[in-house]
Amino acid sequence: MAPVKLGLVGIGKIARDQHLPSLSRSLGFELVAAASRNAGVDGIANFASTAEMLEAIPDIAAVSLCMPPQARHETAAEALRHGKHVMLEKPPGATLSEVEHLAGLAASHGASLFATWHSRHAPGVEPAREWLKSRSIRRMTVTWKEDVRHWHPGQDWIFEAGGLGVFDPGINALSIVTRILPFPIWLTGAELTFPDNRQAPIAADLAFAGPQGEAVEAAFDFRQTGQQTWDIVVETDGGTLKLSMGGAKLSVDGEERDVGPEAEYDGLYARFAELIAAGQSDVDLAPLRHVADAFLLGRRRGTEPFHFDPSAGA
Repeated sequence: MAPVKLGLVGIGKIARDQHLPSLSRSLGFELVAAASRNAGVDGIANFASTAEMLEAIPDIAAVSLCMPPQARHETAAEALRHGKHVMLEKPPGATLSEVEHLAGLAASHGASLFATWHSRHAPGVEPAREWLKSRSIRRMTVTWKEDVRHWHPGQDWIFEAGGLGVFDPGINALSIVTRILPFPIWLTGAELTFPDNRQAPIAADLAFAGPQGEAVEAAFDFRQTGQQTWDIVVETDGGTLKLSMGGAKLSVDGEERDVGPEAEYDGLYARFAELIAAGQSDVDLAPLRHVADAFLLGRRRGTEPFHFDPSAGA
């Protein structure tokens, strides 16, 4: 089967770090064009807008959207109305309602919509899910702390309304949690820490409950320096499971298990190709719903202003 012709929209850090390398290895897709206001990709056609790209190359069958979530809905809707298959970077949108609207558009136009959660494709996630199926879970502790200056250098949009702040990485943890737990959880309390000069939180502490009183606690922080922390620890009646390095490593009672190499974005594009071939969509909003609940229920506390240049405002 011939590869699907694809256009990549939004050529920023995540596109260059992850999407372009994975697309270069993909057997399911042929990258034929890119659309971005400020950047381009060598060796393919480049356009300033998605509309220009789709008009110039009508045989593009799929688009992958990598721009910030605040601007994604209009572009995704435009592509779906043209009957194009759409893959959304995480988070899939700025609100639950707009993503539900996109799902309806995909269904009415016979297109596939894939709301991706790349951390679910970390190699330790599915083995963890299988191991937990047969065990009674008592407690889960999530620690997701990283340096925003390293991972999002100068990207002020992440602290604007709709940019999610620390929930941009935190939602990765929630995507793993909602995949590996064999039961639903719901938020019972949250504290969100906002810099005095920002519209999105820089840290968050969350508490969830499960149907049998299972406790899930999560601590997210965008101010971590030095070693980064992306850990999930699950205490069960059959031992303690730990996912570390964002799901890249898995251990049980301190003994590391072989889970294979990291290939998250390769897995995303393989899944997107499967959905297109099957005429299906994959739109799981559970991680985004938990974030929305945190903004609804969370207590707000202030902290010192945050600047990407540490000397700014000093």
